Amino acid sequence: MREFRLGLRLLFGSGRGNRIRFFLMAVGGSLGVCCLALVLTIPQILDAHDGRAAARQPQTSSARPAGATLLLQRTDPYGSKAFTRVFIAKGVENTDTAPPGLKELPDPGEVFLSLGVHDLLRDQPAVKGLLPGHEKGLIGATGLAHPDELFAYIGTTRHEITDEGRALKSWGYSYAPFPAVEPSTLAYIRFALGSLVLLPLGIFLSVCARLSAASRNRRLASLRLLGLSTKGTQRVNAAETVVAALLGAVLGLGEYWVLNQVMARTGLPSLRWYPADGALSATTIGVCLIGCPLFAWFVGRASARDAAASPLAVRRTAAPKRPAKWGGLLLVTGLGIVIGYCVTGFTEHPANSLGRNALLMPAGILLTGLGLILTLPLISYALARRLARTTQSLTLNLAMRRNEVEPGSTMRVVTGLVLLVFSASLAQGVLIQLEQVTRPSAPVQDYSIPLSSLTARQQHEMASLPGVRAHAVTMDSWTEPDGSVDQPSASAVVATCDQLTKLVRHSEGCVDGKVMRLSDPNAGTGQGARPGDILPFRVPEGGRGRTLNIRLPHATVAYSAYDPSAVRSADVLIPPSALPATARPEEARYVLTSSSDHDEVRKVLDGIAAVAPTIEVEPVGVNIEGLQQIAVLETLLAVGMIMGLVIGTAAFVVSATDRAVERRPQVTAVTLIGARARTMRAVQCVQVVLPLSIGLALALVTGKVAESCYLITGGSEIYWDFAGTPVLALAAAGVAAVSALGTLPLVGRRIDPELIRRD
Repeated sequence: MREFRLGLRLLFGSGRGNRIRFFLMAVGGSLGVCCLALVLTIPQILDAHDGRAAARQPQTSSARPAGATLLLQRTDPYGSKAFTRVFIAKGVENTDTAPPGLKELPDPGEVFLSLGVHDLLRDQPAVKGLLPGHEKGLIGATGLAHPDELFAYIGTTRHEITDEGRALKSWGYSYAPFPAVEPSTLAYIRFALGSLVLLPLGIFLSVCARLSAASRNRRLASLRLLGLSTKGTQRVNAAETVVAALLGAVLGLGEYWVLNQVMARTGLPSLRWYPADGALSATTIGVCLIGCPLFAWFVGRASARDAAASPLAVRRTAAPKRPAKWGGLLLVTGLGIVIGYCVTGFTEHPANSLGRNALLMPAGILLTGLGLILTLPLISYALARRLARTTQSLTLNLAMRRNEVEPGSTMRVVTGLVLLVFSASLAQGVLIQLEQVTRPSAPVQDYSIPLSSLTARQQHEMASLPGVRAHAVTMDSWTEPDGSVDQPSASAVVATCDQLTKLVRHSEGCVDGKVMRLSDPNAGTGQGARPGDILPFRVPEGGRGRTLNIRLPHATVAYSAYDPSAVRSADVLIPPSALPATARPEEARYVLTSSSDHDEVRKVLDGIAAVAPTIEVEPVGVNIEGLQQIAVLETLLAVGMIMGLVIGTAAFVVSATDRAVERRPQVTAVTLIGARARTMRAVQCVQVVLPLSIGLALALVTGKVAESCYLITGGSEIYWDFAGTPVLALAAAGVAAVSALGTLPLVGRRIDPELIRRD
């Protein structure tokens, strides 16, 4: 405790310079704690989303008693969002069982909307077709997963949904039907955020805890020479870093509280939450208020080890020891693991992320990043020593001699930037993997609707919707349940040649009015269906059963379908004239096609909903829940990259500022000897840029290897991301240019001899 009080007295009684340094340590630490709190709170925000979604999930039964309340739920895509509508027909049972966010169930013709739908109706009046009835009120926050959710409860009559409606029992499940992020995917995001944020954050906090290391070590060496014990000297230094870290943690939590209030109201792309969702939990507060000062304690004790063990060497600025080699061992170990996984990419059975690979692969990448940082001082020392012995340039000699004496001082400035480039390469790999599960890039979008749910008038109206290019009917041939297993079967498209041309990428040989065989070399054919086989299709007409027998002809239409497509596996083309006008084929689907442009898709979906609000629409190839998850993941990854950029930049600014203050006595001494200011600026620039360039080159190579390791084990179709290399190379060049500019303030126009006074 005596050493702790001594450390505080030295902190507040050692002049303005020490107080400024303490302020920088606290402010820098607060920025890091704010980022740490945000990373720790993201799972809490996602859990809050899933909890409210689970609480409103209806528990239903297929048995429909006469007095039961019936419920029908539809979730359709609206652009890249899911629009969920719950149709409720009140009965005499469960009428008082309202879902979360509502006080009562809606009566027929009443609609309760989320705020997102309410605003959407104001901006897009066409959405009114989705909501038959008048607006009765808004859904409360407890009934919505997030503030921007598109959700509505619609009161209707029993005969409107009696065919598909289910009896309502109660509300609430223990799990969300569609979580905001799948648990398996969330593990990868945690790993990505750890690489993008937590690893740079650890470097940044250690930089903040070691500000003005040289002057502090000289002061600690003086205390050691005056009789303070070795452990006492380390405690004096740790006291200052702990107080700064504790103050920084408190400030950082306050910064996060303000950030949460602002971001909860403005939101992020595809990710919104209520302020209470992002409130600081006891765990987050404990980690920040205990973990950060504890980390600073160990860093403070470690940074004072030299001053406590060899005070005379510190006071007389003896030649430092060669940097330790164990950082290189970590780098070699990490590279060995990730290169091993990369080698499997050349085999027929590449490695996956299951089993022990789920731990070994992330460990290899983290060891590579950590080893890269710890190896940089050793590389800088070896390079500086060799160049200083061989160069004839005064500028290069001065720069390399300083790096040889203090390799760690320069590397503290560039470490954050090097790690930023390494993390950016890894982030590219995560983005590549996410892009492969997003919406297909086909130029058209198909919509598949059950034909039995549509009237002839609705079919005509949908075919005439703005944006709809073509329409058709798909159906499968009927097979005898007790018949032989090798009886032929096939799927058919009922369309004209012009409609078929608009539905597929390419078609050739079509003749209107004739039944023709379809041949797509990229798709399979029906089960044993050969030219001459009879294919029966059930086409009830006017309430009577009827079978339409189609002989598979020899005449062929060669076509190439889009991927995905509602007609991709069709085997036979049937002209509409071959079917009676009132025929309703069994298990048939009504297919519409439009452009895949997001605005066009939204326009067509709105039009379909206006014609038949409760109809089930399947946008072929689009998993709207998956799209929402991808959007959330991309947002989280973007947040991680922004935080990594902020932390890396902050580490550079803090380190460069500290180095400028620390180096002023040496720069002044050399300037007084006769060195020109231009020479000194060149020396300071070379001191930083040369080791930084080597570090950036290593970061590019190791980052690309780590990225390939991630892509291979994640099952990506792309293993080697050569397209992203120029982007990273330009980013590295920009980082080097910024660091060169950051060294210029080290040499001022005015010489102050007071700076070279002995302590």
